[in-house]
Amino acid sequence: MTEFSRETFTPGVYLVTDTALCGSRGVVETVRAAVAGGVRTVQIREKDASAADFYQLVLRISEAVGDLAAILINDRIDVFLAARAAGARVHGVHFGQSDLPVTAVRMIVGDDAIIGLTANTVDHFRQVALLPDRTVDYLGVGVIRATATKVNHPTPIGVDGFAGFAAVAGLPCVAIGGVLLDDVGELRRVRAAGVAVVSAICAAADPKRVAEDFVEEWNR
Repeated sequence: MTEFSRETFTPGVYLVTDTALCGSRGVVETVRAAVAGGVRTVQIREKDASAADFYQLVLRISEAVGDLAAILINDRIDVFLAARAAGARVHGVHFGQSDLPVTAVRMIVGDDAIIGLTANTVDHFRQVALLPDRTVDYLGVGVIRATATKVNHPTPIGVDGFAGFAAVAGLPCVAIGGVLLDDVGELRRVRAAGVAVVSAICAAADPKRVAEDFVEEWNR
């Protein structure tokens, strides 16, 4: 049983990639630096890349990260399956509410893959409660604050709103959306299983140092 199996997976400080924010340094080097700084979960998110380019990026990140972090693929189940078939170390997928139904995703990816699902309304949580057991492994809950990294994001819920959802979710919840370093301790105190970070790491001049700061605060 690996550290990143469904049974042992703990999101912790969770990097979500953004190609534009990574700039000339690139996504692979940003991920490498963040993992060197202690990040143990990486979601590769590429909204505009072709399937071929996304696939190649996943292979490069998998090679760069090795066994040091769980790698999750945002939305693209085809890219996940292709990368896994090629022998890449990919551990799961993350889907939104408008993507494929997670029951279908579970049937396609099998019992061993980690599945995350975005949930940020009361209705979403009601629907999650109706899913068969072990369909989903964790929920991405937010946004905590307004963020420029996702167009048309839902109304920010803040730490208090996150706490309310986490208390009734029945699944581990990862806080996402505008999470700042100062939020980490409070989010952990209200039962966050992880904190997803995008711009704070991807846009940083020194992503390793910023990752270290987030991990230190998470472990405090």
